[in-house]
Amino acid sequence: MSLGLIFLLMTIALIGGICITTIGPGGIFVTIALFALLDLTPSTVAGTASATFIATGIVGSLAYLRSGELSKPGARRAALVLGAASVIGAFAGAQLNTILDARLFGIMLGAFVLLTGLIILIRRVMGLSSDADFELNTPKADIAMVAIGLGVGLPGGLLGVGGPVLAVPIMVVLGVPMLVGVALAQVQSIFIAAFATVGFAIHGAIDWSLALLVGVPLLIGTVAGWYLARRINPDRLQLGLAAVLIGLGAYLLIGGGTLN
Repeated sequence: MSLGLIFLLMTIALIGGICITTIGPGGIFVTIALFALLDLTPSTVAGTASATFIATGIVGSLAYLRSGELSKPGARRAALVLGAASVIGAFAGAQLNTILDARLFGIMLGAFVLLTGLIILIRRVMGLSSDADFELNTPKADIAMVAIGLGVGLPGGLLGVGGPVLAVPIMVVLGVPMLVGVALAQVQSIFIAAFATVGFAIHGAIDWSLALLVGVPLLIGTVAGWYLARRINPDRLQLGLAAVLIGLGAYLLIGGGTLN
């Protein structure tokens, strides 16, 4: 691997880490980079990316525990319900990934990226506020967290994109405040990444040296993103992120599942 490619992967991971703790979707950039820039099997792409998300989930959760978002009434319970519901889907997704070829994986990844960008864009166009009020300490919230966990866990494990990429937009649409949604998704990502990693490790589909290469800058970005999220309005970043995701998703689909 050339020094230029190493630098590019580390830079993408750093930016992805910043996005994880500012607006939620961010780890997906690592998955796209591993798929587009390296000659890896779909299982190795998803497995390696999932392994890096364990550490970012732990660091992100501790950061938001410190800043108080996970101390709000019902937040810790909601995070655990959300994470536990994600486990089955994450493990099942990792097993399904092993039967995908590179082209189908690329097309599914492109569709997922495009959908995520559209969700973020629609949320902004509809003017859904990030400071809405959603009571987490209620049976309704438990049901919502279970539904989100089940729905997000499968694609998270299947494509190696973690949990925040879908969970945060969905929770914000439901009325969960932006930073609380990001905090809950950090805890959920630990569950998804851990069980997906176990699923891929069974098949020997994790490149641990590559995980370390992108995992370190991803972690640094996660901490930096948490710091920035306390000082800027994350809504300002969302339109730019939506545009990038829509463009990447469309390009992957038009190219038949590859950026080459």
